[in-house]
Amino acid sequence: MESSRSTVSVRLNSVRERIAAAARRAGRDPDEITLVAVSKRKPPEDIVAAYEAGQRDFGENYVQEFERKSARLPPLPGARFHLIGKLQSNKAKRAAGLFSTIHTLDSVKLARRLDRFASALEVFLELKLSPEESKAGMDPASLEAVLGAAQAAERLEVSGLMAMPPWNPDPEQARPYFRRLRVLAEAHGIGGLSMGMSHDLEVAIEEGATHVRVGTAIFGKRPPRAAA
Repeated sequence: MESSRSTVSVRLNSVRERIAAAARRAGRDPDEITLVAVSKRKPPEDIVAAYEAGQRDFGENYVQEFERKSARLPPLPGARFHLIGKLQSNKAKRAAGLFSTIHTLDSVKLARRLDRFASALEVFLELKLSPEESKAGMDPASLEAVLGAAQAAERLEVSGLMAMPPWNPDPEQARPYFRRLRVLAEAHGIGGLSMGMSHDLEVAIEEGATHVRVGTAIFGKRPPRAAA
């Protein structure tokens, strides 16, 4: 157990150093960038290890998985849990009670359901900028309608936009997608950008990311997802 905690701590520090170096190269303050440690399919013990190493923001992909996992977590004062996976509207009530931030708001219907069940919830609007069928998010043409619904909601706070570029081992191939997301955010007066993962976080930071979602580089390779 001690070895596992040490490994998470070392990896976490390495990622923080990468973020700080990328921010400096881009002339940015590293403190402007939130590291979301993606703990999906990882045990509660790994979350605790990262928390003890100073990490406070954690990302999960599945409502049901985190519902089970959260029941096994000890109190973690100041920890914030982000839903970064697709959210079905029929799970909005459960998600609103589990997470402080939703990165995958992608419809007017979902905005209204979250507002109905949340007490206060930070949201990012997810855009589909890639033609890949596997990618989630709304068409950019729907952004104004969904943004309007989210801004009109009493209990939602719009913090930014989110997107995932097509997978490519070359991080530079993600740059046009990150840049397009930034341009869309600027055009709509939105400050936050949730983009960039383990292999391309430097490019994302250069293009303005305020939240990077990093899993493998902190927690190591994930086991296959268990059947629901």
